[in-house]
Parts: sequence; C-alpha cells; structure tokens
Amino acid sequence: MSLNRVSLIGHLGQDPELRYLPNSGQPVTGFSIATDESFTGKDGNRQERVEWHNIVVFGKLAETCAKYLGKGRQIYVEGRLQTREFESKNGGGKRQRAEIVAQRVQFLGPRPDAPMGGEAEEPVASEEVPF
Repeated sequence: MSLNRVSLIGHLGQDPELRYLPNSGQPVTGFSIATDESFTGKDGNRQERVEWHNIVVFGKLAETCAKYLGKGRQIYVEGRLQTREFESKNGGGKRQRAEIVAQRVQFLGPRPDAPMGGEAEEPVASEEVPF
C-alpha cells in the first residue's frame, strides 16, 4: 500500500495563470504558494525559512482558482506530489520540476484587495463538490 497526499496552507506568490491544453482544450491553472516555519538555530537565534511550492490545477477547479485567487491570498491546498520532466528552453537538456496537482483548494481569509467590513462568501473549490 502507498499514499501520495500533500496538504498545505500558504500564501500565493503571484496571480494564477490560466491556460488551456492544446490537444484537449482542458483548462489548467498554475501558481506557487509559500509556506514558512520558524525555528531556533544552532546559535540560539530565532530563524525563519520559506519554502515555495508549485501548484497545478485542472478542469473546472482551474477556472475557479483563476477567477477568485490573487497574489497574497491565503489558501489550503490538498493534492498529490508529482515530478514532471521537460526540455529546458535554452537547450540545457532535460529538467525536472516537483509540483502538487491539487484536487481541493479552499480560500482562507479575506482577499488582499477586498474592502474592509466584509465581502461576499466565495465557494470552496474542489473536484469533489457535491453539486
């Protein structure tokens, strides 16, 4: 038995990019999120470390993410880890990229550009939405 499951809470580093696959026309959105951790180093000083995660979302969920998400927004992502191999654009040979293929994305906190005093509630974006 094996399990490939990733759960992250972090902030978007840039606005999502929506595109469509050339053969199928299926929507795909890509973005990155940052997670951070604080720890005490060997010297006794408090340190912080930021880790960036590449996220890929397909289908209706990709369109929802592209519509509602923006740089700085905090989200919860659940999905699977995948390593993709591709040719470097500058002729540098084959490269690998680890990414999370999201099956569920939940928007947390207010939008960074939301007016103070509240906003309309946004949907939970998931491939498993029952409606």
